[in-house]
Amino acid sequence: MKEAAILKDRQGQMFRKGQKTLDIECNKDSLAGAVSQRACVFCGSRVVLYPIADALHLVHGPIGCAVYTWDIRGALSSGPELHRLSFSTDLQEMDVIFGGEPKLERALHELIDRHQPKGAFVYSTCIVGLIGDDLEAVCKKVSEEKNIPVLPVQSEGFKGNKRAGYEAACKAMGHLVGTGDTSNISKYSINILGDFNLAGEIWLIREYFEKIGVEVVANITGDGRIADIQRCHGAALNVVQCSGATMDLANMMEEKYGIPSIRVSYFGVEDMAEALYSVAEYFEDPILLERAQQLVQEEVAALAPELARYKKALKGKKAAIYVGGAFKAFSLVKAFRLIGMDVVMVGSQTGTAEDYSELEEITDDGTIIVDDSNPLELSAFIKEKEVDLFVGGVKERPIAYKLGVAFCDHNHERKEMLAGFHGMLNFAQEVYSSVMSPVWNFVPRRTEENN
Repeated sequence: MKEAAILKDRQGQMFRKGQKTLDIECNKDSLAGAVSQRACVFCGSRVVLYPIADALHLVHGPIGCAVYTWDIRGALSSGPELHRLSFSTDLQEMDVIFGGEPKLERALHELIDRHQPKGAFVYSTCIVGLIGDDLEAVCKKVSEEKNIPVLPVQSEGFKGNKRAGYEAACKAMGHLVGTGDTSNISKYSINILGDFNLAGEIWLIREYFEKIGVEVVANITGDGRIADIQRCHGAALNVVQCSGATMDLANMMEEKYGIPSIRVSYFGVEDMAEALYSVAEYFEDPILLERAQQLVQEEVAALAPELARYKKALKGKKAAIYVGGAFKAFSLVKAFRLIGMDVVMVGSQTGTAEDYSELEEITDDGTIIVDDSNPLELSAFIKEKEVDLFVGGVKERPIAYKLGVAFCDHNHERKEMLAGFHGMLNFAQEVYSSVMSPVWNFVPRRTEENN
């Protein structure tokens, strides 16, 4: 089958392993008119901060921005549910003309009095940046009056792409760090950064670390709490999963408080085990390492027979991956290999040159590596590679189904636990039931092949 046609200005963001040395452009604004799969700056900041469950989240802008990001993550809370409410100042034409600051101040007073949050995040959207409302001044004034942290999130959409939203979120959280009491924190302590407790995954990850003797000071941000973030500078190590979303905060904490960080992933058997080993090795305690090894052995022993059954059925099937953060792509490539499937395309919305270099190392010759793709490109790649399963998020699902291809949701809207050892089994079960469904024999693509 002939290769997919690519827009000329997008050529630098495509790479086919084995044809040339890796030289891929990334970290750049989306091409106008290409209908990127990315989201806006505001959305990027919202998905990072949303899981902080005891905070008030107020969107300063038109109502549509709040609706767009309402309940945007499958993030569960072990207590408060305030984060699931999507508040907005609902700016109208008169607010745009005369300014929205009075409306924002009234809204903050009303919501804080009504819900008694531990803190508040106020998000600026595109229109706020255009009319020039002084978000910082309003937040500072209300914070002093209400005696809680009220944090501006400067996330105007025209400032860049989704990654800029991550930076805005980390900057806002940075104002919380260092303001809490750090007494009684164990010397074997960590912060978990970049896990958002989708389907309750953070609870499983915390359980793993606690079993080997490591205290988790703060979840940033899954099932997060304002007080935990305020004291997280007392932890000995930052363990960063979604580096694109939270690495800026980790870097700030290392610079200001001397807390080092390591990058990990909790998806797939190999990466989950490596995460536990890496933390245990950092503390240089043989007992922690022994406990980690024992935990991994027990979990893998229970998991291996089930995975072998799925591998037998799925061997040789082809998968395509397109995700937001590149860290998920690394783990997915390894996870598919574990169940016998071949990854023929992999890409992300916010990957870095370092991310794509790592993807090149772990993929096979002929694999397409793509940065910041769009629906036309993704459709063409899926058809060219005759893919059996497409892994992505809510915006990629229609592409797969229109082409008659099985789909697996691995983004922040999902409700199925995919992290940890138990999550690997859930992933294998979902992939198997999707790929092996007889319905795909009746889609036009398969019908044409059979004829």
